[in-house]
Amino acid sequence: MPAGNRLSADDLTSRELGLMQSPNQPSAGRYPAGGLAFPHRDLTGIGQLARHEILYLLDEAEQWVDLNRQSKKKTDLLRGLTIINAFFENSTRTLLSFEIAGKRLGADVVNMHAAQSSVKKGETLIDTAMTINAMRADAIVIRHASSGAVRLIAEKVDCPVLNAGDGQHEHPTQALLDALAMRHALKLPIGSDLNGLKVTICGDILHSRVARSNILSLTALGADVRVCAPPALMPEEVDVMGVTPFYDFDAALKGANVVMMLRLQQERMSGQFIPSPREYRHLYGLTPERLAKAEPDAFIMHPGPMNRGVEIDSTVADHPTRSLITNQVEMGVAIRMACLEVLTRRTRQVPGWDAVGAAA
Repeated sequence: MPAGNRLSADDLTSRELGLMQSPNQPSAGRYPAGGLAFPHRDLTGIGQLARHEILYLLDEAEQWVDLNRQSKKKTDLLRGLTIINAFFENSTRTLLSFEIAGKRLGADVVNMHAAQSSVKKGETLIDTAMTINAMRADAIVIRHASSGAVRLIAEKVDCPVLNAGDGQHEHPTQALLDALAMRHALKLPIGSDLNGLKVTICGDILHSRVARSNILSLTALGADVRVCAPPALMPEEVDVMGVTPFYDFDAALKGANVVMMLRLQQERMSGQFIPSPREYRHLYGLTPERLAKAEPDAFIMHPGPMNRGVEIDSTVADHPTRSLITNQVEMGVAIRMACLEVLTRRTRQVPGWDAVGAAA
């Protein structure tokens, strides 16, 4: 559905609103019943989601935040299911997060690294996808260096596909975990959006799939989003995404409630985009002095990995009360558990979810 025609919670019909979920669901009473709450087989990007669908995943994750904080962290909801983490691009925290998420849900989790795959022998991406499909996986998590690769694979396989980052396109679970981390830091109740929250995202906006997914998610949830970068790292006409662009970091920080820093995506750059790391830090690094220009209680975020001393100083990154960086990691496991659990409901024949699941 085009962005301008997205269904919002306010647009739902009375029939849909009347079909509420069973009382034992975390989101009971807030969303349409069953699969109407999340009518997608795949999660390839935030751009495919309506506002109420984003909120639905955030609310579903709350039960897993609670479980992960207990001594016994495992359930058997996905027992007997096989999840394949197919990572064609290097990853540490995202792969580990998805692996933990799948195992805590009781699934059999298999990690496939590109260096160990037949892609290195010349096999095409589609052939690899068809091979994985023939193994009857129940869900596939994919990271790939090419934008659109995840969507291509989703069109070729029979099971749910979850995007763990594709090129410069999107990283949907990162945006969802960031929104969840903000909600927890602000002590907002389940079902809350981020209406009126001022969020400044600074760094390599041009090459960042994290920036793109966060812009889509945060604007859908009502946040006031500013993006800041050197001119060479700012996408053209970025304002059409509903954000305010800045080239002056100090100005972008004024009144900010959340400051999200991004690293320079050197692996996606071809050419010289900044004079030097030292010059970049001088103009766009988050130092204690610069952070003081934001709101006094502004939170600090970073998707990692961090380049300490370049886009963020250690004293800022490690702030004991305002840094949410480790909170983001914690919320990442819960969000990925929620996504895997929701996307496999049709396979598990959860009542009310049998009629949904078209690739989307």
